[in-house]
Amino acid sequence: MEAERFAVEAVSGKEPGSVVLTLRGELDHDTADTLRAALEETNGTGRATGPGARAGPPDRPGRARRIVVDCSALTFCDSSGLNVLLKARLHALESGGSVELAGLRPPVARMFEITGARSVFRVYEDVAEALADRRAGG
Repeated sequence: MEAERFAVEAVSGKEPGSVVLTLRGELDHDTADTLRAALEETNGTGRATGPGARAGPPDRPGRARRIVVDCSALTFCDSSGLNVLLKARLHALESGGSVELAGLRPPVARMFEITGARSVFRVYEDVAEALADRRAGG
């Protein structure tokens, strides 16, 4: 019942070219492919689903330049999940975009801290703070 253990929802952000990915449940070796597919879809073609989905910037229609990952409902993350997020961040940077984190909660926040991964991501207290930050996004 993998769908019950982990889910990803993608919704377009307030700004064109931004997407919020909400993670729920346990992100581990068995569920990391679900996140990988969502990030590839968002960062590659950028077609966010859900209410209010919009296309990205006109230079690359449908591609998200800024991905905010809402971790507030993420209860667990192992090295497999961390690697998916780190690779997505690198891919986004290569194309002038960003992957940012919001709502990290213990013990997920602790894993990001002890691995040093927290220092390479822009991290926000919650999604509202992330979306309000005009300096972010690449």
